[in-house]
Amino acid sequence: MQALVKPGSQGEAIGRLVVAGLVVIMLPALPFGTYLIYPFAILTTWFHEMGHGLTAMLLGQHFEQLVIFPNGSGVAESRMAGDMSRFTHAAIAAGGPLAPSAVGALLIVASAHARAWRPVLWLSAAVILLSVAIWVRSPTGFWALPLVAAILGLVAWRGSPGFARFSLQFLGVLGALSMLRDFNYLFTEQGVINGRAMLSDTGQIEAALGLPHWIWAGLILAISAIMVGAALKYALAPSRLRPPPRKLPANVLQFKRGPRR
Repeated sequence: MQALVKPGSQGEAIGRLVVAGLVVIMLPALPFGTYLIYPFAILTTWFHEMGHGLTAMLLGQHFEQLVIFPNGSGVAESRMAGDMSRFTHAAIAAGGPLAPSAVGALLIVASAHARAWRPVLWLSAAVILLSVAIWVRSPTGFWALPLVAAILGLVAWRGSPGFARFSLQFLGVLGALSMLRDFNYLFTEQGVINGRAMLSDTGQIEAALGLPHWIWAGLILAISAIMVGAALKYALAPSRLRPPPRKLPANVLQFKRGPRR
């Protein structure tokens, strides 16, 4: 029976990404699916809060700790300098909602390179464990994040090449789609986290720079869409989907004919 799509073709690559997206969307609706997806939902919160914390560090502030609550919300606490500018404050607030899409885009790009599949999975597991040791300070983070790291390490160690690629695609799509999960939060000026009312990320940007929070929410969504779209365009480019040239045995000579003059 002839395959519906040619192996290594653009159609196959698109199909794999669609399957990864369907798994992310449909898994919570399946029996026990909520429990299966839960550690990875916590991972998207980790993406978000690490985005806040690492942005603060890059801008010269001190990332104190990361707390993840059982309902999937979280808080990144940083110690800010007294003379910190309002632009720095706004950038730290924007770093959180932009981080999942940025990480998702990078993972989708990595999924287009076979040599990167296992190293990126190992690197992801190592970064998660390192962050738990340094910044994470909550029971949910202490068990869920090491579990995800162990799964990624196991796939990198024992998984087939196809499953390693699918794992990267799954994580990439998970990060990319998390911006839709946070859609209402982005367009809310104030939220409740662990029973305490506080400004949302876009509410903090509004307080720092002015303009309504929903304008900043739209800008963040647009930037996220551009990052993910560029990653998909890169990963699905026909030049990266061609099978590698066939390597001839060492005892076979090749003669190439130059152009006629």
